[in-house]
Amino acid sequence: NTVMAAQMTDAHRRFLQILMSNGITEGSEARKLHQHCCETDKVYYAHDKLDDFISTINSHLQPLFMQIRKGLSEDDGRAHYAVVNLAETEVTKMASDYTEIELELFRKTMDLIILSENGFASSTDILNLADQLKTKKMKKKEAEQVLKAFVEDKWLSEKNGEYTLHTRCIIEMEQYILSNYQDVARKCNICHSLAIQSQVCESCGIGMHLPCVRKYFRAQTEPRCPKCNEFWSCDIP
Repeated sequence: NTVMAAQMTDAHRRFLQILMSNGITEGSEARKLHQHCCETDKVYYAHDKLDDFISTINSHLQPLFMQIRKGLSEDDGRAHYAVVNLAETEVTKMASDYTEIELELFRKTMDLIILSENGFASSTDILNLADQLKTKKMKKKEAEQVLKAFVEDKWLSEKNGEYTLHTRCIIEMEQYILSNYQDVARKCNICHSLAIQSQVCESCGIGMHLPCVRKYFRAQTEPRCPKCNEFWSCDIP
């Protein structure tokens, strides 16, 4: 009962190439890109068929252990697409771009972010780590440059000196994070994808993304936990 995968066309190949070079693409951009590729390569275009278009590409990527994945921004809940390498379990994706010491700083930063209450780590705390790296110590100035690179390359994002994982990082490293931080990494109770910036129920400990919290409680007069029904004590964003 094997379904023959739909054929890859030049439009599919063009879409994939651009997606890979972008690193991450916001949903509305991906829809524009879909149209652009179909029109450029004279391939049938249907505006509501982006998901089908992507699953055709994914069926051809499967033997290469790659996949276009969709994820939501933790800030505003908007969809994003990124190409994920399923064969890379470690933070190996980054290993070709960064040195050993830079990767160590990244891993330690990731620890801080994931183990924090709210999914953020302050630049002060991150820069303090730079003195304690095993590979070799890193000067603060140097560490600041490396953090800048992580932000430019969309592994981290930064707001007022506070760092969190970029949507791209969450999409690409979800499996790595869930398996390496089993005790603390939470999936959002609403959308079931990894939640870094989240609110947590004080009674039962489930977590929810901020956009999911907003949506979920919008219709309720009194916010109660979707799991244990206790009063939701966090401020609704």
